[in-house]
Amino acid sequence: MPLAVPRPRPRRSTSRVAVIAAATALIVLLTAAPASGAVRAPGAQEPAATTAAPWDPNGVALQLQKIPGSFNQPVLVTNAGDGSGRLFVVEQGGLIKVIRNGVVQAAPFLDFRPTISTGGERGLLGLAFHPSFKTNGKFYVNFTNTSGNTAINEYRVTTHPDRVDWRTGRRLMTIEQPYANHNGGHLAFGPDGYLYIGMGDGGGTGDPGNRAQNLGTLLGKMLRIDVNGSTAGLPYGIPSTNPYRGRPGLDQIWASGLRNPWRFSFDRRWGVLWIADVGQSRYEEVNRATPWDDAGGRGHNYGWRVLEGRHCYIPSSGCSTTGKRMPFIEYAQTVAGEDNCSVTGGYAYRGVAYPALYGAYLFGDLCSGRIWGVWVSAASPATPKELLNTNLTISSFGEGEDGTVYVVDYNGAIYRIVGHAR
Repeated sequence: MPLAVPRPRPRRSTSRVAVIAAATALIVLLTAAPASGAVRAPGAQEPAATTAAPWDPNGVALQLQKIPGSFNQPVLVTNAGDGSGRLFVVEQGGLIKVIRNGVVQAAPFLDFRPTISTGGERGLLGLAFHPSFKTNGKFYVNFTNTSGNTAINEYRVTTHPDRVDWRTGRRLMTIEQPYANHNGGHLAFGPDGYLYIGMGDGGGTGDPGNRAQNLGTLLGKMLRIDVNGSTAGLPYGIPSTNPYRGRPGLDQIWASGLRNPWRFSFDRRWGVLWIADVGQSRYEEVNRATPWDDAGGRGHNYGWRVLEGRHCYIPSSGCSTTGKRMPFIEYAQTVAGEDNCSVTGGYAYRGVAYPALYGAYLFGDLCSGRIWGVWVSAASPATPKELLNTNLTISSFGEGEDGTVYVVDYNGAIYRIVGHAR
């Protein structure tokens, strides 16, 4: 089975090498109905607050605080947005666990183990709560089914707020996967109330089927659907503003040219879409789509497999960049002796507890354990600032109801990110 990225090379710590090698062998990880679904048109005026004095990365000292509990291969932490303050931890093997008032509940929120395939990059990969979850109890999961294909299910909390039966789900979508890797796996609701789904290119070295550039397949794309409606017999609706509705291309597609988007997020203040896309063998990238200049990423082509980062991939030179969106951030897989291998997307910090972090987009790398920050309104291309070099295998970031940002260690721990002024 081809790996998505090279195996890590020797590093400064023998024990850390063992941890990274083990994690990489298991997973190469690459985060009410809307009134109209309209997004801001390109050229709309940027909110004045985003042009204020930039966030100063040199003015913050970053620390991590471990939260109680131990987990088995966690790949996501998120919140329900219902005022309960609960955190939900997704384990790749098929369990979703609840942290309530700082205590991990003994019984899982959802036990998905009977219905998924696991191993490598497969498993239970994504969780998103409906914007009206507090009143309708609906949430959505992304997983690889027993046939190895991507499946999106809808569930509803009924009698017990911390327990759901996996057999009560409703299938929204099944997407065939030609290989075992590059499943994407993340899903999240945008500020428009629609559900966004990140799909990898289907796997295989170098996207052998050129699926990311093919608008006739959902692989290698960002999808956007309306879970509150239905269209032409589908169990979900197609928003009227989706770029390929009524045009050549599949109606569900929002953006294309992605290799394996491992965690994307929306800035809770301005609705900016951040997409971290894992590279092939040389470069990792983060893409930024603003509502005011980029129509929220509507119809963007992020370049893969023509480009890896800002560089030609196929062909290796002289490639055409026409119609391609260059990444906001690019970093090499080997920098100053540190082995990066797989970008992990994070969040723009909008909490109030740590003002020194406000306005920073935080993200990291699975293998090197580095955490970087960049001002959300920095000019593109941007150079992020390394804020912390950890011993973690960073599989995900997450966001609490209060705007707290968390980092997930695939080896079993969740940490709160703390940033104090120097």
